[in-house]
Amino acid sequence: MKEREKLGSRLGFIMLSAGCAIGCGNVWKFPWMCGQYGGGGFILLYFIFLILLGMPVLVMEFAAGRAAQASPIRMFHKLEKPGTKWHIWGYVSLFGNVAIMAFYCVVAGWMLYYFYRFATGRIRDLGFDSMIMDPLVNVTVLFLTVAIAFLILSFGLQSGLERITKVMMCTLLALLMVLAVHSLCLPGAGEGLAFYLVPDFSKITGEVAAGAMNQAFFTLSVGMGGMAIFGSYIDKERTLMGEALHVIGLDTFVAVLAGLIVFPACFSFDLEVNAGPSLLFDTMAKVFVNMRGGRWWGMLFFLFMVFAAMSTVLGVCENVLAMVRELTGWSRPKGSAVCAAVIFGLGLTTALGFSVLHFEPFAPGSTWLDFWDFMVSTNILPIGSFLLALFCCSRNGWGWDSFTAEANAGRGPLVRNWMKPIFKYVVPVVVLFIYVYGMVVFPWN
Repeated sequence: MKEREKLGSRLGFIMLSAGCAIGCGNVWKFPWMCGQYGGGGFILLYFIFLILLGMPVLVMEFAAGRAAQASPIRMFHKLEKPGTKWHIWGYVSLFGNVAIMAFYCVVAGWMLYYFYRFATGRIRDLGFDSMIMDPLVNVTVLFLTVAIAFLILSFGLQSGLERITKVMMCTLLALLMVLAVHSLCLPGAGEGLAFYLVPDFSKITGEVAAGAMNQAFFTLSVGMGGMAIFGSYIDKERTLMGEALHVIGLDTFVAVLAGLIVFPACFSFDLEVNAGPSLLFDTMAKVFVNMRGGRWWGMLFFLFMVFAAMSTVLGVCENVLAMVRELTGWSRPKGSAVCAAVIFGLGLTTALGFSVLHFEPFAPGSTWLDFWDFMVSTNILPIGSFLLALFCCSRNGWGWDSFTAEANAGRGPLVRNWMKPIFKYVVPVVVLFIYVYGMVVFPWN
């Protein structure tokens, strides 16, 4: 049997895991959701859910992946008790990872297109609506994103994915710091900071809570095996609670700084912060167009966005590739070619959904992007987190003792027995309650 691939270093594991978590969820979705849900109150709930719910689920995913030494498609098979059916979720996880790439690769392509336009100085007529309505632009950037991702993955785990991700993440963090300092120095930045960081409790509703929980799961890529695969690539030198804290810390750092870039700039130029998905495109483009040296600041901003988006594209595509290879036995190059073709094909629904492939799954104006996001963010991620908590903590699943033995192997912070009620009861109950509430208040029509 061929020996399983391993990462070359602990830094590589942290950068890969954090890179998978850091992406459009932090620098695209987090700011516009924060703007739509009233600023500071949303952030407060987001932080609470990140620690109370996100961290336990992240530790459980890492532990299951490391114990099984397999991707989610085989992970449950190896850990479940005979006669149980937990492994069915492995196939749902594969679908979820493909589904998220069906819209995520298009969004990543938008970042690439905006970077190209700022780099070439063609920014005066740049607009979000005109971009998404152009089939040629959308199909081209989708193709480039998918091709770049699977070309890197075809070279191997250490020589391809790990090496490129380290470079991208270091560059991303450097760009983030420069852009945040620049934004905070703009006139009127203080008003944006107040909106962003000071909670307005009158704006906290059940809908805001559901959005904050889904965002916590979305940004960490937990619930559909997105992190289990990286757990399967590491050794047992470090406990998984400590590794989870490192990943969450880095992920939160980027999300908070992304808001420090966006909101002071919006208030400085008197632009709406509740623009929704177009916030980082139309709104921030207007900021840079009207700013001294804006072309170059815009180019750096969207380069940062490209790196953030591609770090997640690489992480999730690696998960898809690993699951497909375990099912088929294919080599990396062959698996990469087939997975790229499938994701590109499904991604065409999103790429053409604003122009040619009209589809309104929910309220008028909704698109294929909303459909795929609904499948993943609103359903698969919370349901997967709920099931993973049951699997790791119940006697009918893997079991608490087996889970903690794996999670606590190595040096570092431990999962203590006093935490068991949080993992076993608080996580599934809160996730299930907010999931059901979110479905009730979802804008179906």
